[in-house]
Amino acid sequence: MILYPAIDLKDGQCVRLLKGDMEAATVFGDDPAAQAAAFEAAGCDWLHLVDLNGAFAGQPVNGDAVEAILGRVSVPAQLGGGIRDMATIERWLERGIARVILGTVAVEAPDLVREAARAFPGRIAVGLDARDGRVATRGWAEETDIKVTELARSFEDAGVAALIYTDIDRDGAMGGPNVAATAALARAVDIPVIASGGVASLGDLVALRDTGVVAGAISGRALYDGALDLGAALEALRG
Repeated sequence: MILYPAIDLKDGQCVRLLKGDMEAATVFGDDPAAQAAAFEAAGCDWLHLVDLNGAFAGQPVNGDAVEAILGRVSVPAQLGGGIRDMATIERWLERGIARVILGTVAVEAPDLVREAARAFPGRIAVGLDARDGRVATRGWAEETDIKVTELARSFEDAGVAALIYTDIDRDGAMGGPNVAATAALARAVDIPVIASGGVASLGDLVALRDTGVVAGAISGRALYDGALDLGAALEALRG
């Protein structure tokens, strides 16, 4: 199982939100590229980047910070937030992002997801952000009646590289991930599922790994707070 350290970008800074609330942001640093380099030095295989302002604006906002990260590290990075048209997808892939994450458009323009997955095999992921099993869009500000599993299954034949499942009510809360729901989703589809939201300890990562079906996990606040040591976590998962 791959561990993805998270760098969430708001106004050019590294932050973590509590349950998706932009007004409940904790700033952990003003040099995202240095944070990315520290994660790489600790041995991570991937980085998970989110343009939080972009998710609300519907277009990239923290582009300079993302490019600074790409210029500083050699490990691949996936990026979500404000990516809602083919031109933006192409621009980020050309600039060195290994995989783009499409969230809002997966609901509002699913044909774009399919088109992008065909054009860029292995480089398109779908972000499934949910409250009580139902998808939320536009930076989690708008809730829908669409069930996560239904949306995931609709992309089974699209060539999507991964599904990133976030339980919004657990995100940044340090209360543990929704292991059962994440595993249920992973068993319901053939697309690899990455867990996001609530990972607070090595035990949480082990619980996700031990499901045998979860392909990866994203952690942010636990790494910044020191509740989770990245090097030790990576060693344990690889061992």
